[in-house]
Amino acid sequence: MSAASMFDLSGKTVLITGANRGLGQGMALALAEAGADICAVGSSGADTTAEKVTALGRRFHFIRADLTSISPVEDIITETLRVMGGLDILVNNAGSIRRGDVTEFTEEDWDAVMNLNLKTLFFMCQAAGRHMIAQGHGKIINTASLLSFQGGIRVPSYTASKSGVAGITRLLANEWASKGLNVNAIAPGYMATELTEGLQSDPERAKAILDRIPAARWGTPEDLGGATVFLASRVSNYVNGVIIPVDGGWLAR
Repeated sequence: MSAASMFDLSGKTVLITGANRGLGQGMALALAEAGADICAVGSSGADTTAEKVTALGRRFHFIRADLTSISPVEDIITETLRVMGGLDILVNNAGSIRRGDVTEFTEEDWDAVMNLNLKTLFFMCQAAGRHMIAQGHGKIINTASLLSFQGGIRVPSYTASKSGVAGITRLLANEWASKGLNVNAIAPGYMATELTEGLQSDPERAKAILDRIPAARWGTPEDLGGATVFLASRVSNYVNGVIIPVDGGWLAR
């Protein structure tokens, strides 16, 4: 078997959340370039992603759903299977962040982030996992964060949720590896996306961040492509419960 064929995702169906822009779009396009068909889920349209995926000759389907609640989860899996004819890879990428001093942080700020970043992620894994266990194979890729390893500043619910993503990823790997499933996560570093516009526009913070990154640049959505395809493909069949930093060397500093 050639190295290229081991990364080939032809005939595979990916269900990915938060693929309308930024990191999720970069991950979806990398998977499509490797041959996969894409079913994207989000609360806002993904027209640009759809155009780019279909231009690659892959199928694309969009499911509009509010992932701040777990109520649409079962219907998402059902629709994916009905429309796409299968489900091989789940990418949990949808997420949000709220910033504020700990002494002023509200319950609403806490719940809004935890519900989307951790609670819905777990129940998406559960629902997809049931199908994957029944078919005897599947890949689940969660989006963790540098704050799965570090504490951060002024983002208590985000840090808690991403630390939880790392823990849930390991737990699911422990339970499901013997059933033919691979559950892993990617921890993006400081990426130049809409989510970090506030940091990028703050001269002092932007300089402090850039000075610490050994690669001497902010990451891009395209930088996640390699790790995503690796974890989605047969190359990673014996990789379980890892959180792969894609951070330009930030954690090594």
